[in-house]
Amino acid sequence: MSAVVRLQNREWLNAPALARALSILNGGGEEARVVGGAARNALMGLPLSDVDIATTAPPDEVVRRATVDGLKAVPTGIDHGTVTLVVDGTPFEVTTLRQDVETFGRKARVAFGRDWKSDAERRDFTMNALSISPDGMVHDYVNGLADLEKRRVRFIGDPTRRIAEDYLRILRFFRFHASYAHGPPDPAGLHACIVARDGLRGLSRERVRAELMKLLVAPFAVATLRVMAEAGFTDLLLGGVALLASFAGMAKVEDMVGAAPDAVRRLGALGVFIAEDAERLREKLRLFNVEYERLASMAERWWRVSPALGESGAQALLYRLGPERYLDRVLIAWTRAPQGTTDAAWHALATLPTRWIAPRFPLKSADLTGRGVPRGPALGIALRDAEEAWIAAGFPQDKVALDRLADDAARPAKVL
Repeated sequence: MSAVVRLQNREWLNAPALARALSILNGGGEEARVVGGAARNALMGLPLSDVDIATTAPPDEVVRRATVDGLKAVPTGIDHGTVTLVVDGTPFEVTTLRQDVETFGRKARVAFGRDWKSDAERRDFTMNALSISPDGMVHDYVNGLADLEKRRVRFIGDPTRRIAEDYLRILRFFRFHASYAHGPPDPAGLHACIVARDGLRGLSRERVRAELMKLLVAPFAVATLRVMAEAGFTDLLLGGVALLASFAGMAKVEDMVGAAPDAVRRLGALGVFIAEDAERLREKLRLFNVEYERLASMAERWWRVSPALGESGAQALLYRLGPERYLDRVLIAWTRAPQGTTDAAWHALATLPTRWIAPRFPLKSADLTGRGVPRGPALGIALRDAEEAWIAAGFPQDKVALDRLADDAARPAKVL
């Protein structure tokens, strides 16, 4: 049974670029609506990012209308009915309505259609199957409005069938629950995910990584991961034990120091205790090099980090690591410290980068070659020794102190 209601806040529909795109696509026997995440977020009063549009018009007609109106039309997925219209610099993904002809996983054969209900019923969750007309009318064919009001993530139709179409929907179920839902997961959906759990093994690591990283920074990630751990998903995804207490602590301390939720840092809290854990996660999730390097840095002697470092020790660590990796290592150590997440000394340690900017090492090669140090390995050793002495001395900047440091470093290097 379908339902139609009027959207309360419709101002965003009148944004010039979107209004122009919808105007071009509507009329002449064709209809276009806003669908997917934009429709869901508009109804929930959440920020809109990308706005997707569905239309009854076939792709070639979408391209024709755009061309007539002087717009750029990019065939980003034209075999699947998707064309990207660029309106005044704003891209809109426009997809022709579809209906399944044969279903066999991600390679399901589809045909273009004109039935909004059929198109809605082939989507994953009820909250993602709503569509909004240019006049602000909300169309609901799958009871999505009721689920949205209850903050409930529910598969459309038979959860087992929806999951068999694409096993990534298991992770999407948990990710959307972590993002929008209140209370425990939908029982039928959770049961179907558990039964089909092994289907995740056949997914590409890139797809798994993308969903997991989004889940880790979702508002209700802590509670959702507890459910996933109990159901055996975290062992499967991470290839090791999930450190749930550390992850929960990370969510708290990030908030306490004003740091935005960070997927890599949270992954470290959840799955990294020693260096081998970072290696395992790199392979398991096919992480980007920069992500792996951050995890490896977190694993390196995090247990030696504490407020006992004192101001000078903390400054030395910040100088060596840089602000991002310093915060990574301090926060992961804090989540595992006995003092707890409200400790003032840990807070001071974590917020050092907001109070102190590490200076540049002021000595150059010329300062040492001018003192008789030959170029080559001896010069590198002397520079390194001078820098270590400079750090230990508290980062002095005055000429007298720097000259003394240069003299001390040059003296042994001359005889090498």
